Amino acid sequence: MNRAYNFNAGPAALPLEVLQQAQEQFVEYQGAGMSIMEMSHRSALYEQVNNESQALMRELFGIPDNYHVLFLQGGASQQFAMIPMNLLRPGQAGAYVKTGAWADKALKEAKFIGETVIAASSENDKYMRMPSVNDFIVPDNAAYLHMTSNETIGGVQFQEFPTNLGNVPLVADMSSDILSRPIDINKFGLIYAGAQKNLGPSGVTVVIVRDDLVQDSPKDIPAIFRYDTHAKNSSLYNTPPSFSVYMVNLVLKWIKSNGGVAAMEQLNRDKTKLIYDAIDQSNGFYIGCAHPDSRSLMNITFRIQSEELEKQFVKESEQNGFVGLKGHRDVGGLRASTYNAVPHESCKALAEFMADFQRRNG
Repeated sequence: MNRAYNFNAGPAALPLEVLQQAQEQFVEYQGAGMSIMEMSHRSALYEQVNNESQALMRELFGIPDNYHVLFLQGGASQQFAMIPMNLLRPGQAGAYVKTGAWADKALKEAKFIGETVIAASSENDKYMRMPSVNDFIVPDNAAYLHMTSNETIGGVQFQEFPTNLGNVPLVADMSSDILSRPIDINKFGLIYAGAQKNLGPSGVTVVIVRDDLVQDSPKDIPAIFRYDTHAKNSSLYNTPPSFSVYMVNLVLKWIKSNGGVAAMEQLNRDKTKLIYDAIDQSNGFYIGCAHPDSRSLMNITFRIQSEELEKQFVKESEQNGFVGLKGHRDVGGLRASTYNAVPHESCKALAEFMADFQRRNG
């Protein structure tokens, strides 16, 4: 088997063991005579997968009983609209922390629904440093405060979350770093994450939402866009992305068998240190993009002194089995996405390739 060193930003690497298990069960699941993709989402077998996946999310992420775990569709982009549709009322404002492309997209969608304010911004730092949570300015009429915990394009990540919001619910887009480190769920009113980076394949979005925010779902928006609709139906209101949920189930079991979320965090710190050290010890050959206090454990962004060398780096890396190291088209440069399923060996190989490339071109 010739597995690539997969550093794609998303859809991203999946654990090899998970892929092999899915391969074994692809044609026939649990003796049913059919694939899980072929069976009714009302069947006992699929409901077991759905319920078990919710229970695993609760166990691994420490989700209390007064939160719902939902498996929805439409990606984080649909949540950009669903959140203000469900939570933003007349006379209130959606407060947003503007930290990069994804936070900005969430803000723009909310503007179609109601009033918005910017509680903090790192635009003056070219989105290469997260603002301090102590500097957030949240108005009295805020319906919620929205943060993007990790920005994949800039490679910046919040190291902490605010604790002094009073009754204002904290909403977080954790699409690119969910289950990469333990967090206190009680600080949040709602967390959402597209699965295709840390949880599984594309097609399903996990929403963790507190009871009181579900109960307040307005009745003047379509049922499919109301959180209470999906909570009452245990994510089975309409046909779910059943195969994607099944894959999330396998990934959650993989995380559990490998020590849980705390073990994932230590693994992520160990493997990303290899690459950050290659940058920091290069005497300026490689230049880290993110400010050191905001560096992401999920997306490492860096540059080389010339675009010609960056193009050569990408070309040679691909020839050596590396995939996904070209930076986002909006900012250029180089990026290595090191999500939970990216093996330590891949990061070690990249660090060694970077050192060798520097020796030959420095």
